[in-house]
Amino acid sequence: MHLIACQYDIQWENRETNFATIREFLKATEIHPGSLIVLPEMFSSGFSMNVDRVAESIPSQAEAFLAEVAKTYQSWTLGGLVFKHSDGFGSNELSVFDPKGELVGHYQKNHCFSYTGESDYYEDGEDILLFDWQGFTVCPTICYDLRFPELFRRGAEAGANLFPVIANWPDTRIDHWVTLLKARAIENQAFTIGVNRVGSDPKFNYPGHSVIFDPYGAQLAIAGTNACCITADVYPETATAWREEFQALEDMKL
Repeated sequence: MHLIACQYDIQWENRETNFATIREFLKATEIHPGSLIVLPEMFSSGFSMNVDRVAESIPSQAEAFLAEVAKTYQSWTLGGLVFKHSDGFGSNELSVFDPKGELVGHYQKNHCFSYTGESDYYEDGEDILLFDWQGFTVCPTICYDLRFPELFRRGAEAGANLFPVIANWPDTRIDHWVTLLKARAIENQAFTIGVNRVGSDPKFNYPGHSVIFDPYGAQLAIAGTNACCITADVYPETATAWREEFQALEDMKL
């Protein structure tokens, strides 16, 4: 089973340019049918607080793009986008599409980043999303969620063994990013794939470092600071065997 993380310099509030960039990177990447392609948080706009400008219309252009990529590569595709509630607040979400281009589900970020004012413009979600992919049970999360291990425990308790984390994670805290992704993999005996962006926006610089860890905490792939896609072959049996041998999850107290 093939995991693909695509990091690039998201052009500020410019859907079509970002769509074109992703198409070019994916053309240059070996993608096996049935892969899981993961794009960053707010992949078509950047981490904007201008909800009116970046929120998706209905039907959504970003979702149509994700469906197009999924059908083109006969793969699952996951990426972050913004919707607007009737009360004016935004919803920082991700959407997942299957190889037929059909919507699998949405996840709304459970922890908006109050430190940067995200919570002034976006509402926290409450639910998790689980979906099946090639024998995995996948539980995706978004950026600041990574700092809350109890959210990942909810997923693990529900059977998740692969956690994608999509982000716009700035350079000032990049050590936290890699360390916490490794910790979430070890403590949940699960694969993690963290997908960050590179470049800059009006407030922050982003260093990439998209990374994939296995359930033992071994690093399978890591990107540097340049735009690129990284890949890794992963197998659900790896997580199953480790969980059966070392039954730490059986001792959880929730």
